Amino acid sequence: MKRRLMTELERWSDGRRRKPLVVRGARQVGKSWLIRAFGAERFGSVVDLNFERDPQLARCFAGNEPKNIVRRIENATGKLLRPDGTNLLMLDEVQAAPEVLAKLRWFAEELPSLPVIATGSLLDFALAEHTFSMPVGRISYLHLEPMGFVEFLEAVGEELLASRVREAELDDFRGAAHETLMARFREYLLVGGMPAAVQAWVTERTFAAVSEVQRDLLATLRDDFAKYADRVHHRRLQAVFAGIPHQLGQRFSYARVDRSERAAALGRAVELLCLARVAHRVRASPALKPPLEAGASDRHFKLLFCDVGLANAALGVRLAELDAGTLLPHSGGVAEQVVGQLLRLTAESNELPTAFFWKREERGSEAEVDYVVADGTRLVPIEVKAGSTGALKSLHALMAARRWKAAVRFSDAPPQLTEVDVHAVGSGHARYRLLSLPLYLAEALPRLLAGLR
Repeated sequence: MKRRLMTELERWSDGRRRKPLVVRGARQVGKSWLIRAFGAERFGSVVDLNFERDPQLARCFAGNEPKNIVRRIENATGKLLRPDGTNLLMLDEVQAAPEVLAKLRWFAEELPSLPVIATGSLLDFALAEHTFSMPVGRISYLHLEPMGFVEFLEAVGEELLASRVREAELDDFRGAAHETLMARFREYLLVGGMPAAVQAWVTERTFAAVSEVQRDLLATLRDDFAKYADRVHHRRLQAVFAGIPHQLGQRFSYARVDRSERAAALGRAVELLCLARVAHRVRASPALKPPLEAGASDRHFKLLFCDVGLANAALGVRLAELDAGTLLPHSGGVAEQVVGQLLRLTAESNELPTAFFWKREERGSEAEVDYVVADGTRLVPIEVKAGSTGALKSLHALMAARRWKAAVRFSDAPPQLTEVDVHAVGSGHARYRLLSLPLYLAEALPRLLAGLR
């Protein structure tokens, strides 16, 4: 399957000042597969060290001399490591030996001709709580997310549709083309972007096969809770994990998870699930000006699940009982989940994606807008609707208060650009351009916003 990060890996490989690379991402998003496929294609062979399968391999990294480390790796694996562009050194499941990451400094300084990529599940735990000195400035990072809708289209053989979404010319998304893309997008809502689930859909085209894979993936994520045991009790993790899909599109409430538990204890569970990238915070921001992090709240937030397909599986959607022609309509929460998931793909691949929403809590005039994104020096609010219509009172209120000139609405409807001129109750007059987009164009938002400048 094609992954968009392959292009970033090629750019890294060709860089004049190439550093060792760390690829981060949730479990089962395809990190190891991607690196092996890239290494085989670009360098010819991959010397793969898996520290979880063979913890003894960490001994190869004793000392700080890269040439001595390479010699020990060759002795342990029986494979030659030539720094001549003919092989790639892959450090897999490196969270099992996080001290190895500190050694990458010496590879960057003394053996830059040998390409090195490290990855692993729960790697963010090691990076957040490491006791060793990280080689700041001497390693590069890339972030891998679940497959986006464009990658999904390519995987199912719809390359033409994928190119249209990628190029995002609005006139291409009307009539039959729009209906076809919405049909494929409803498949994506249920299958999701986890590579194993997409592969099951590609090879068997049955929701029964996809559902079986999704159940296994959810079980794998739950099994990881044992690895958090010294940080928070697994029962709290399980409660939060199960509660996230039921609160999609809503401010996350600890009371709805377990009224008998202290918020601080459940908050620690949320923090760990976010570190594991099982969930992602969408923080409330005053949305005054970039950066959105300024003044963002740590108390008021929503949570995205790691993947929309897994969210539906966790909600008990029985895919095997669905007919391909009458797919389950996506609810408001699931629609907000999938837009948030796809917006994460619009971030630079070497930056950790973030997300924000806006809320006003003045008594009698509460308002909330689903997302706010930065587009250069301006902010753009986004509303998400599960159907083709819906009230925009909160959006009008925000636009009147900030005097912004452009906003976006995602829905089932074809693209449309309209001039809005309304009086927002309690906020004054709002006059702006509203770009209405079908949900399947969320990944193309940066390109489309350029046309509104």
